Amino acid sequence: DVKNWPQWDTPLKEAKLEGTFQQGSKGTLVTAQGQRSNFTLIECKPRQSYTFTTQIPGAKLVVRRYISKEVATTFAFTHHVTFEGPLAFLFSGLLGKGFMKALPPVMEKLKRIVESEVG
Repeated sequence: DVKNWPQWDTPLKEAKLEGTFQQGSKGTLVTAQGQRSNFTLIECKPRQSYTFTTQIPGAKLVVRRYISKEVATTFAFTHHVTFEGPLAFLFSGLLGKGFMKALPPVMEKLKRIVESEVG
C-alpha cells in the first residue's frame, strides 16, 4: 500500500505508485524535507517482500522490505538499505548514519500499526 508508506515510514511525506504493485512498476517518493526521487520496484512478492531502487549520481539506493514468520504467531519485518555502484561508499558514508538513526522509530511505528490492526 505505497500511498500509506508515510504513515509508518515517517521520513516520507508522500509516496505514489504508477499502476499496480508489481515488478517494473515505477513511483515517486517525497521526503519530509521536500526532496523528490523516483523509484522502481525490482522485486515483488505480494504479502512477503518487495525491493525498490532509486537512482542517485554514481550509485543507486536499494531498499528491501520483507516479512518472515518466526514462530506460529510471530512475524518479523526487515527493512534492509544498501547502496550499490561506483560511489556507493560515498553515499553509505554520507547517508548511512541517517538511515541507521531513522529506521528504529520507523520500525517501531510499523509494529504499533500492525499490532493495533491485528489485535
